[in-house]
Amino acid sequence: MSNDTQQETTFEVRPTSHPRTREQRAAALIELGFGTVFSDHMAHATWTTDQGWHDRRIEAYGPLSLDPAAAVLHYAQEIFEGLKAYRHEDGTVWAFRPEANAARFAQSARRLALPELSEADFLDSIRQLVRTDMEWVPNAPGSSLYLRPYMFASEAFLGVRAARRVEYLVIASPSGPYFTSGFTPVSIWVAEEYHRAGPGGTGAAKCGGNYAASLLPQQQAYEHGCQQVCFLDAATNTYLEELGGMNMFIVTADGAVHTPALTGTILEGVTRQSILQLVTDAGHDVHERAITLEEVKAGVASGEITEIFACGTAAVITPIGVLKGTGFDLTVGDGAAGTVTNELYGLLTDLQYGRHDDTYGWMTRLV
Repeated sequence: MSNDTQQETTFEVRPTSHPRTREQRAAALIELGFGTVFSDHMAHATWTTDQGWHDRRIEAYGPLSLDPAAAVLHYAQEIFEGLKAYRHEDGTVWAFRPEANAARFAQSARRLALPELSEADFLDSIRQLVRTDMEWVPNAPGSSLYLRPYMFASEAFLGVRAARRVEYLVIASPSGPYFTSGFTPVSIWVAEEYHRAGPGGTGAAKCGGNYAASLLPQQQAYEHGCQQVCFLDAATNTYLEELGGMNMFIVTADGAVHTPALTGTILEGVTRQSILQLVTDAGHDVHERAITLEEVKAGVASGEITEIFACGTAAVITPIGVLKGTGFDLTVGDGAAGTVTNELYGLLTDLQYGRHDDTYGWMTRLV
């Protein structure tokens, strides 16, 4: 393993006066869902134009007090991240490529006119929160402590400008698999009426507005018997972009791996970056390019496209078994997870849970 981070903390730990008992915590860790149960503490820091970042602390998890005029409630000036803490067999706890999340968090902040948080502060907030709430890191197969860093404009002001007061927080949620069915193929609805983001917009930033825009077409996906929605580009309504919260890959019969190129409207996923490295090193031809819906439909129908999968922090890798849209309903391959999808899922999860040597230096020890 690598990246054992032990430097001095900048986040002061202020323990909660009302932690859950051992029995309460044990009960909360039974039958884990995703993002519904939260640990005893949260990280918190404040930024103002006159003081910069200050008052970094780990404090009791609890409700926030916001002025009704807080800018985030009116103009949605906010960003977030998602990553996981994994408990290894020896009891240590690790994060997967957290420095990549820190870099993307800073990029999102720039796009939303929010102050950038240093990588050191980002990593330290996670490290200290996990150390404080280490007993909340589950050890059931496939489980993890999901970490949600986020930043929002808290200044009470109704003018349209970047806020002069901002809050940064991290909350932690012991979680099971994102999809309750686990590593099994999902069905995808292709949205042709609505789009997630447009050229020059916020598609490459991880901000709430992008996800809010995906909720109505996500409902439509459910209505068509699908678990997720796939978006096309807003400019031409022709090219695949991403799912509501995951990047997409296709595998062709010659073993080549293809994924939509980053155009400024697609989120650059940490799992996506990792998969590109893994498949390149495994000897696959790799193509980041424009991929049309018509190409995918024809390829699935002919068998030229043998696998499609989605990837992201929450679900890791999810095989796509069915692709539906207006006028088409296609089964990908035999509807099961393909060879490449299975191999990538096994390799990534083995890395994350410490079952495979970390030759890439992607794992950072938190505790």
